[in-house]
Formats: sequence, structure tokens, C-alpha cells
Amino acid sequence: MFTSVLMIERPLTATDVEFVTTLHGDEPVSFIVLMQPRGDQADLLLRAIDDVAMGELKEAVREGEEPEGAEARQPAELGLVHSLNALRAAGAEAVGQVVESHPIDKMKTVVDESGADEVIVLTAPHYVEEFFHRDWASRARHKVGVPVLKLFAHSE
Repeated sequence: MFTSVLMIERPLTATDVEFVTTLHGDEPVSFIVLMQPRGDQADLLLRAIDDVAMGELKEAVREGEEPEGAEARQPAELGLVHSLNALRAAGAEAVGQVVESHPIDKMKTVVDESGADEVIVLTAPHYVEEFFHRDWASRARHKVGVPVLKLFAHSE
């Protein structure tokens, strides 16, 4: 069985699930999902700049409404449960957890402990962080010891 560590910041959409579960053809896939709430991932200014860069001005204005810290935990847990159920419904094995801090360190630990074959980072574009190679995928490539695939999440 092929094992992927899947790092997400929002619940998976149906398109995301189809995309990640078909990456390896008919080979059985197991996912270890790490969910870090978007509010914990980057500061408000960087998120707003990303929204403006994508032409989503209304989203940039609402960035201050994004839950942070303890307020982000419950929505993240619900999003994780939704994502795990969607992956299982698609025929994959899936377990996961919410990551509250140090996502790259946690990713490395999970890869090492599980013997994962790859890491998939599935997020919205983060242009400022990507430009400076500070996004999860860029940082993980130097740390986790397995191939890292970066994919952009879909919206529903």
C-alpha cells in the first residue's frame, strides 16, 4: 500500500479527494492527514496579500474574521473529520490529526514514524511565502526525506 502524508489547511472538496486518491492509479492508498488551521499558518498581512494577488478583494477584507488560536481548533477538527470521511468514502484508508504548531516538524515525525512514501501539500496559493520559499512544500523538501508534491486546493 502506498502511504501519503497529506498536509491541508481547509477541508477537502470532492475534487480534491478525487485528485489525491487517483494520483497513483489503481494502487491502494493510505493517507495520514495533517490539518493545520489556516488562521494559524500565516499572519494576517500575508494572507491578505495572497487574496489581493488572486484578485479576491472581498476575501482580503475578511481575513481579520479568520479564526485564530483556540477559536480555530473546532473548525479544524470538523474539517479534518469531513476530509477523513471523504477519503474513506473514495476507498482510501485515512487517519489524521490537527497540527497546532510546527507543521514541518510534525510532518517529518509522521513521515519517519509511518514510513510514508511521499508528502502531498494541498493548499491555496500563498504567493508571498512561495516567492521566498517559505511555504510548507518548499520547507518540507529540505526536511522530510521523501518526495514532496505541491498541489493547489479547489474551492466549492
